[in-house]
This record gives sequence, structure tokens and C-alpha cells, in this order.
Amino acid sequence: MLLWPLHGAFLVINLAIVLIKLFALIDAASRPVGAFTYADKQTKKFWLAVLALAVASTFAGFFSLIGLVAALVYILDVRPAIVRG
Repeated sequence: MLLWPLHGAFLVINLAIVLIKLFALIDAASRPVGAFTYADKQTKKFWLAVLALAVASTFAGFFSLIGLVAALVYILDVRPAIVRG
């Protein structure tokens, strides 16, 4: 009963995490293969595998946070490099 008011907040946070992971996966899938190697980043296949595992791990407790970190690395580091390139 004590955590009941926070249930809605946790739901919103979990939804935001899922959306971040899905955005990263869809964005990586839409980029050309050569952009990753041109920007001196891991391959497109690598990032698609990592981000697909991140989305799949959404409801797996601690692994969900690891997936969120992977998605944020893609969004904040890889994506700007391949867009600029």
C-alpha cells in the first residue's frame, strides 16, 4: 500500500526506457552500413544485435538497465558520429 502512489511513476519511467531503446534500435536500422565504419565505430550488425538485446531485456530487471546504458551509448556517442559523417 505504501508504494501505490509511485506505481504510476514507475510505469511512466519504464515506458520512457522502452521508448529510448526502441528509438535507438530503429535509428540504427535506418542508417547505412558504411556510415558506421566511416565514423570508426562498431559495425551496424553489432549495434543492431546489442540494441535488439537491449529491447528484449526490457523486463529482465538489472539487465534492463544494462540495455538502457547500451541504448544511451548509441544515442549519445555513435549516432552523432554517423550522422555527421
